[in-house]
Amino acid sequence: MRDRTSTAQSVTAHAQTHFATKRRRWIAGGATTLAAALTALVLSSCGTTSNEAPPSAAAIRSDAGALTVNSFPLSPSGPAPGASLQARTIARELDRGINFGNMLESPNEGEWGLRAEDRFIALVGEGGFTKSVRLPVRWSNHASRDAAAIIDPVFFARVDSVLNRLLARGATVVLNMHHYRQLDGDTLDPNETPVDASVVRVRVLSMWRQIAQRYANRSPKLIFEIYNEPHGAQETTWNDLLSRALRVIRESNPDRAVMIGPTFWNAAHKLPQLVLPPDANLILTVHHYEPFDFTHQGAEWVQPLRPVGVDCCDAAAQKQMSEILDLARREADRMGYPVVIGEFGAYSKAPEAARVRYLTFIRQAMESRQMPWIYWELASGFGVYDPKANAFRESLKKALYGP
Repeated sequence: MRDRTSTAQSVTAHAQTHFATKRRRWIAGGATTLAAALTALVLSSCGTTSNEAPPSAAAIRSDAGALTVNSFPLSPSGPAPGASLQARTIARELDRGINFGNMLESPNEGEWGLRAEDRFIALVGEGGFTKSVRLPVRWSNHASRDAAAIIDPVFFARVDSVLNRLLARGATVVLNMHHYRQLDGDTLDPNETPVDASVVRVRVLSMWRQIAQRYANRSPKLIFEIYNEPHGAQETTWNDLLSRALRVIRESNPDRAVMIGPTFWNAAHKLPQLVLPPDANLILTVHHYEPFDFTHQGAEWVQPLRPVGVDCCDAAAQKQMSEILDLARREADRMGYPVVIGEFGAYSKAPEAARVRYLTFIRQAMESRQMPWIYWELASGFGVYDPKANAFRESLKKALYGP
């Protein structure tokens, strides 16, 4: 989700920090589980094969100082070939999806008011509800602060648990890297620990090596998304980083579908500057929160605060929404890849009837352009589900998913 400043119409704060309560951490049960997770983590961090003795954690850390971005090669150069049938098929499976937002991408799970509870996972595929889930994860706050960025085995086990249960329900899942504030030059959230500027970018690559190796044997219904809403960097910097990250992923996942979006918070108008490596198993993504004064009215994390009571959707608003979708569709077709609207939505401070009109219009507009979509989000400020009542907000659900 994209927020804005008063001067440039865009800011970097994304999360609803007013939901933050107290610092919570997951505690793993059982030494066996922890030991197994740590072993897997050490293997993944160093690219160790089954025929090699795993190095100690101390050895990994001693090598961390030598790691730089250039330790991770770029993907091969050359023209992007366009999408494979596999990538196009799995992109279609993402249609009418839901974001499990404000859960695992908070600094610590629960600090933004939600956990990835069984009751939410049980909704997936139930009673005609979606079987497409985007799972945002803040890995950066659960990894060592050095270049090796060794991911906490307890946190890894927690992500395992959520991911495995979603896949067991037959879901198609987008697993991403979300809210690495320093990567974008953002102000850190409460309970987020800074790292040295020299290791900010290389940590992305170190973490992706671990994530990719850990989930290499998962179902092809699992998609990796390299990073959510890159911003604060020039397109050349992002193109360089995504190229290296994709090569890291391809070391252990040669055929897995990988989702990539442009800069400026995944804005459609930045697609022309996105440089894709020559890889057929890619899916494009853009986010769409226009008209912003409607979708983010009353949102406490946006400054200046947008006034409430804004209606939607007159002819001008419909034109604006449609032009963004047309641009995304046109650029994706030019590049030869499917495009998914990975986030869109309207905050709860908007009038309910106007939210319904907005959701109905934009859903129909996306579907008429054959653009799969994933709504932001399930059960928080934009949510289609009321976690206190344990019930869907039926008017919103109907506007999105039908009766």
